[in-house]
Amino acid sequence: MTPRFAAYIAPAQPRAQIWRTVVGLFVTAVAYLALIAAGFAIHTVLFGPSQTRDLLASMAVSSTPRTLLLVLATFLPMIIGLALACRWLHKRRLGSLIGPGPRALRDFSRAVAVFGLIYGVGLVLYLLFGASERNLPLGIWLTLLPLTALGLLIQTGAEELLFRGYLQQQLAARFARPLIWAVLPSVLFGLLHFDPARLGETAPYAVVGATVFGLMAADLTARSGSLGAAWGAHFANNFFAVALLSVDGTLTGLALRVTDYSIDELTPSPWLAATDLLPMLLAWWVLRRWIVT
Repeated sequence: MTPRFAAYIAPAQPRAQIWRTVVGLFVTAVAYLALIAAGFAIHTVLFGPSQTRDLLASMAVSSTPRTLLLVLATFLPMIIGLALACRWLHKRRLGSLIGPGPRALRDFSRAVAVFGLIYGVGLVLYLLFGASERNLPLGIWLTLLPLTALGLLIQTGAEELLFRGYLQQQLAARFARPLIWAVLPSVLFGLLHFDPARLGETAPYAVVGATVFGLMAADLTARSGSLGAAWGAHFANNFFAVALLSVDGTLTGLALRVTDYSIDELTPSPWLAATDLLPMLLAWWVLRRWIVT
C-alpha cells in the first residue's frame, strides 16, 4: 500500500466495520430509490399517471436529449444517499471519499487529457474509415453541451464515489489484500452493467469491459491517493460514448453522431471486445506512469 493510498483511506479507518459498510450501502440504495420514487410521484400528481408511464418508457430508450438528461440526473440521489451514509454511519463528510482537493483536480484533468487524446485519435480514425450518421444538429448539440457535461459529471461522479470512493476506501481500511478492496468492487461494478434488454448478445462483453475499467480505476485511485484520476477517466470514456459517437440502439439522446449499425446487429466476438479494451488499457498505462511523477 502506497503512502498516498494509506492517507486516502485514513478517514475510513475509525469506523471500518463490515456491518457499517453493508448498512451504508443499504442506506444509499434506500435513499436513491426513495428520492427517485418521490420525483416520479410528484410528476404523476402534476401531469397524471399516463404521462408518467410515457416518461418512464421514453427514459428506458433515452433517444432524446430530454430523456437522457433525466436519466443522468437520476444519479444525483445516489450521491445524496452516500452523503447520508457517510455522515450517519462513519461520521465523516462526502468529500473524504474524493481525497485532497488539489490532487483530485490535478488527477482528474490529467485523466481527461490522456483518455481524451487516445480516444480522440480512435474517434478520428473511425470517422475517416468507418460509417456514422448525424444525430443532433451541431447548433443544438453545442447548446446542450454544458448540460451534457454536467449530467455526465453527476453520473460518473456518483459511480466513482460509490465504487472507488466508498467501497474501496471502506474495504481497504478493513482488509489489506487488493483482491478484496480492488477486485470485489470492480466485479460488482461490472455486473451492474449487465443489460441484455438493451445490449442483447453483447451484454456479457459490457460486463467484461466495465470490470476491466473498474480494476484500472481502482489501481489509479490506489496509486494517486485520490478519486480524481478514476473520475476523469470515467468521465472521458462516457463523454465519447454518450456525447460524441453512440452506437445506435443505446443511449443516443445527446450524441452528435451515431453508428450506421444498431447494437442488435453486432455479433459478439473477441475482436469487438478488443476494440474497446485496447484504447482503454493504453490510456490507463500512460496515465498510471504519469500520475506517480
